Amino acid sequence: MEGPENLSIVLFAGGFDRVHYALVMASAAAATNRKVTLFFTGRALNTLLAGDADGAPGWHRLDAADDGSRPAERDAFFTANGLAGFEELLEACVMLKVTVMACEMGLRALGLPAGAPLRPDVPVKTGGVVTFLNDAPKTGAILFV
Repeated sequence: MEGPENLSIVLFAGGFDRVHYALVMASAAAATNRKVTLFFTGRALNTLLAGDADGAPGWHRLDAADDGSRPAERDAFFTANGLAGFEELLEACVMLKVTVMACEMGLRALGLPAGAPLRPDVPVKTGGVVTFLNDAPKTGAILFV
């Protein structure tokens, strides 16, 4: 039995491990010729925010990892143990043409001003839930993380 040809992932939770694994799923699905959409909302939107004044990427503001460590610490642990790092996975998603969407309502819910700066290296479409649902094929799978 074959799996769905399309995968749409809603990233609502802002925990580092959850967002990291969603990027793993998205890049793997795209690498196997599936159309993939990542819809960021809630605290997961920190992934797409431009870096801080000190140059730290927005994903450093994600919630703690499942083991309680900060995102940068957990990412360093992953890469030291031969796992793909956060930036590597995000770059792979971009290279593999994963559609990245930012929820307009989620941006407002975080208290961000209209036009808040997002990562310039990640093509991001903004829209709402209806935009996401219209993008998701009827025969595809939707995961909620």
